[in-house]
Amino acid sequence: MFSVSLGDGARLRPLEPWQAEEFLAHMDRAREAVDPWIPWASVSTDLDSARATLQRYADLQARDAGRLFGIWLDGTLVGGTMFVSFSTEAGKAEIGVWLEPAAQGRGLITRAVRVLIDWAFTTRGLHRLEWKCRPDNVASSAVAKRVGMRLDGVLRDEYLYRGARYDTEVWSLLATDTFEVPAV
Repeated sequence: MFSVSLGDGARLRPLEPWQAEEFLAHMDRAREAVDPWIPWASVSTDLDSARATLQRYADLQARDAGRLFGIWLDGTLVGGTMFVSFSTEAGKAEIGVWLEPAAQGRGLITRAVRVLIDWAFTTRGLHRLEWKCRPDNVASSAVAKRVGMRLDGVLRDEYLYRGARYDTEVWSLLATDTFEVPAV
């Protein structure tokens, strides 16, 4: 099975429908912290809905249109990263991330995102990667900066969450930009 070391007892590997029970337990620990940022956090509340979330990404992967990866720390699923969208035809993809509070502050997301960036540019030949987050999600903006992304702009009132509208920052990294390749 594909698995990449992120160092310090952490591993990045595919997160698939057969892992729905483990994913649900993780979401139960993470939901409150990630719900404002990750749309499916509030709907993955039982085994069937957790499996459906994972199946949606498995279907995207089968069409080469998205992927989902989990981050395990000392054998426990604590977060993940994903290609929210992925198009070799357009040469671009969007990266998204989440992490439960107990695993924050260790650089896991930054290291995992660097692996995805390297794979997207080097292996798949994409030209542009995007990162979208709310301006008040300062941890997410900080990751985008750390991996070398540039702020393209802000989409006003673009994100609807619990009946309120929020701005969305759009960050990008081009294959022609300088970025740090992860040590393997």
